[in-house]
Amino acid sequence: MIYPPYLKPGDAIGIVAPARKITPNELEFSIRWWEEKGFQIVLGKHLFATHHQYAGFDDERLVDLQNMLNDNNIKAIFCARGGYGTMRIIDQLDFLSFNLDPKWICGFSDITALHAHVNKNCGVATIHSTMPLSTNGNYLKNFEKLYQTLTGEVTNYEWEYHKINRTGECTGQLVGGNLSLLYALSGSVSDMDTAGKILFIEDVDEYLYHIDRMMLQLKRAGKLAHLAGLLVGDFTKMRDNEIAFGSDFQHIIREHCETYNFPIAFNFPAGHGERNLPLILGATYCLTVENDKTTLNSIFASP
Repeated sequence: MIYPPYLKPGDAIGIVAPARKITPNELEFSIRWWEEKGFQIVLGKHLFATHHQYAGFDDERLVDLQNMLNDNNIKAIFCARGGYGTMRIIDQLDFLSFNLDPKWICGFSDITALHAHVNKNCGVATIHSTMPLSTNGNYLKNFEKLYQTLTGEVTNYEWEYHKINRTGECTGQLVGGNLSLLYALSGSVSDMDTAGKILFIEDVDEYLYHIDRMMLQLKRAGKLAHLAGLLVGDFTKMRDNEIAFGSDFQHIIREHCETYNFPIAFNFPAGHGERNLPLILGATYCLTVENDKTTLNSIFASP
């Protein structure tokens, strides 16, 4: 796996919106925060365009992202927000310049499509992280952690044990992201390889039976059979039908993993919750699940 160069003060960070529309007011805080850290912020030409729910027409969003991928002066690309739309442009992107001069791509949720595609087809690590829209004065720790990751500081994590965890230790490359997107990417050129890897999943605003269906699909597609470990982030705003499904998301996930023996860690603070700690997708981590705590330690090489 290739790791883009870490950032230093004075570097340029590009902001694009490959999915849902966004307004200038929604980015003011984030732009100011990163500029105060010493970075130049470069906005996509069509960043504030609109077309229905999208940040402009497909070709406008495509051009903005392509320009950032091609620009050697841009050292990191922040996706402004998620929503829906990245999959509509992913196959039209040209990664030739990016492969020759890789840079960090940061975001989560709908941006999982971009993470998965780049990790698999370019062999370049990306960062599952908070985005400009999802950060304000209450979320500074997320930005601080992303800043540390982008500037090369090793970020190891420890959090409380969850009663439904499965103990154990594993080492592997981290893959994954939003479960709904991973489900949607199945069978495509962006589909992930999970064998021997640690799978991270999170989701928001889904029916419980959808979670069951998506986990079952991963199982039937062989995505769970050879995992090194499973890291479960936030599953927020889960919904149920009038006739209850009869299980919460933790037990749904655990049920589909019962035939395997890899360690499982719940409640990692990443996803659509208040805490959204950065994870380097494509990097190698050691996951240790004990009876009193869980740790995730990065053991990847510097670029």
